[in-house]
Amino acid sequence: MPRAREVGVRIGVLPTGPTNSVLDVAGVGLGHATVWRDDPVIARTGVTCLVLAEDAYRRPVPAGGAVLNGAGECTGFITAAEWGAAETPVHLTSTMQLGRVYDAACGIELDRDGGVAEDVVIPVVGECDDSFLNDCRRMHVTADDVVAAHAAALASRGSSDPPGEGAVGAGTGMSCLGFKGGIGTASRVVGDHTVAVLLLTNFGTREELVVGGVPVGRLLPPAPSAPPKPAGSCIGIVVTDAPVDGAACARLARRIGLGLGRAGSVAHHGSGEIFLGFGLGLRLDRDQQLDGTPLGGRALDPLFTAVAEAAEEAVLNSMFTAPVVVGRDGHTSESLHSPEVLALLS
Repeated sequence: MPRAREVGVRIGVLPTGPTNSVLDVAGVGLGHATVWRDDPVIARTGVTCLVLAEDAYRRPVPAGGAVLNGAGECTGFITAAEWGAAETPVHLTSTMQLGRVYDAACGIELDRDGGVAEDVVIPVVGECDDSFLNDCRRMHVTADDVVAAHAAALASRGSSDPPGEGAVGAGTGMSCLGFKGGIGTASRVVGDHTVAVLLLTNFGTREELVVGGVPVGRLLPPAPSAPPKPAGSCIGIVVTDAPVDGAACARLARRIGLGLGRAGSVAHHGSGEIFLGFGLGLRLDRDQQLDGTPLGGRALDPLFTAVAEAAEEAVLNSMFTAPVVVGRDGHTSESLHSPEVLALLS
């Protein structure tokens, strides 16, 4: 399935990185484990893993977060706000699978770094509700799925190809703005630095959808079937190789909401828009001491622009790359890549 740029949708003015994804930030990897079953129950779910740095436990990554609407969960968020640091990969999954993924993520860190056994580890795990398409009250995700997503993320580092998007991993059962959503990513280059955004999109209503400034949701005829409820959330991650500290990471994370708004989000009552930012240009020791001088003030302005642009494009990538998906009880999420939408955009 094509990405937004491949159907002629150009967002913003800044150039993209080579893959227009989080893989454009050196050392970052993205992997998925997709759980798709029809018997005995419908499963449209999975796990997505974003590896920030292989040695993040020994040398934590500056981190910070922001909340637009808080009807959701992200473990590790409070620690990032308090310490300005994160020490594990980021895992994304379905709401009621969060505990299983957290347990498995702890196990991965214990197996990988013996130092964890002398302390505790608090994995970062975010969730969205995929119950429109997925039978979410069954425990579909296993520890093996989490291990597989983590291994795939490690293997993807340095790839010259964009990662999987749309209905993959944690995005398998997600719906966005009345269409199929899921995993989306995009990047921007700002001088010597790269800023990239990863989204798990599961929010909004059809009539709110805006594609590159075109009010597509209002121009299309009504949906042929009942659309998902306007609640479900978006977990947003921004990662950059710029030298930023935890406070700047929180400010970058907050700008993800601007990109979502440009695509049509209004952060409904039952939706959880939870954002995290990570900086790889500086690192911390176990006492959270920075190893350099961070950017601040107006020097962050170009990075803010990059986040907003990348977030808007990541929303659209999550939708254009997703096919039509039929899930539990015959519920259907249509693909944004359709003749009707393409005609409006042309």
